[in-house]
Amino acid sequence: MTIDALRRVGVVGYRRCRDAGCGVAAKILARDLNKAYSTRGAPIQAIRDFDLEVQEGEFLCLVGPSGCGKSTFLRIVAGLVPSSSGEVRIVPGPSNGGKPLNSIVFQEYAIFPWKTVRQNVAFGLEMRGVPKRERDEVADRWLVKVGLRKFADAFPRQLSGGMKQRVSIARAFANDPEVLLMDEPLGALDAQTRVVLQQELLRLWEEDKKTVLYVTHSLDEAVLLGDRVVLMTAHPGTHKASYRIDFPRPRALELTATPEFARTTFTIWNSLQEEVARAMEMQA
Repeated sequence: MTIDALRRVGVVGYRRCRDAGCGVAAKILARDLNKAYSTRGAPIQAIRDFDLEVQEGEFLCLVGPSGCGKSTFLRIVAGLVPSSSGEVRIVPGPSNGGKPLNSIVFQEYAIFPWKTVRQNVAFGLEMRGVPKRERDEVADRWLVKVGLRKFADAFPRQLSGGMKQRVSIARAFANDPEVLLMDEPLGALDAQTRVVLQQELLRLWEEDKKTVLYVTHSLDEAVLLGDRVVLMTAHPGTHKASYRIDFPRPRALELTATPEFARTTFTIWNSLQEEVARAMEMQA
């Protein structure tokens, strides 16, 4: 495609802060980030010289071939995995009132089987010492938002996969973090449930526009949800390109049926398929 064509579908090259939107404070910063895992042989380099800025209130989707380090990067941001070198941090707000810096939603249904739905949603609040009446009120409010109020006293074994993931999402929002980290949160769901939860996630995010770092393999999902899509290279993962998604908000599923949506998704795929091919060659 020509440069003019790329501009028409909202695609931009990576220029650090300028592409992310100057004048808006950076919330997540990564500079020259490296992560290597020790093995019996040579160390395995998962991430190499990775740079990224996520702006305050931005919904950023991170895509790339399998094994490129997307989930590793998200876990480094969350503080679950140490980096080998470089800088990565979440910039705290001036006064967060004791709120956590981040909450994370995994692909797996990371909820406690021995706790009720309400108790699971309120877990983060409980860990922060919020009184029971208040945390139950907050949990019930979020259960209404995700359509699970009638299941407040149920246990996870009584829920479908989609309902369990709604509980995970409600728990993350209920904890009121400064940043939401989401690692393929809808990846394990069937196609119909995934579409429903994409729309619910858009609706929930529109209410307060928290900063979101969202890892996904689905380009359609990334373009539907994101303000920007960042593409990582094949292993070892580094920053290949950044794509501004300029479709107006609020967005609905109807957007995915438009020619503009198809062109944007295909443009990103043109760049991604090179990395997918490289990843498959390295695994052969």
